[in-house]
Amino acid sequence: MKSLAELQAIRDRMQKQIDLRDAGDDRIRVVVGMATCGIAAGARPVLAAFLEEVEKRGLKNISVSQTGCIGVCRLEPIVEVYVPGQEKVTYVKMTADKVPGIVSEHLVNGRVVTELTIGAAE
Repeated sequence: MKSLAELQAIRDRMQKQIDLRDAGDDRIRVVVGMATCGIAAGARPVLAAFLEEVEKRGLKNISVSQTGCIGVCRLEPIVEVYVPGQEKVTYVKMTADKVPGIVSEHLVNGRVVTELTIGAAE
């Protein structure tokens, strides 16, 4: 770090990431299962892809966070989406390349991507 401007740029970048992880009552919450089973199945790139996609689109009403085991290890990585006033949606066998579609269809346009949900996987 060579200047106060560089420090401010780092601070601003980190604040954006913190804002993405802060869940307000009126926000859509995206929760990625990050227990050992989820991480082993590839949850880290999924979490990173959600953070990147939400930031890239400038979506202020969406928070992205992580949790421990969701409980269905054979279907990891698992992502749960909580839209205020609606039933929780559970996406399973997630990969980073599926994230833009879920962000576009479900989080932006309100259409659940049913073929990627827990009901379709069983």
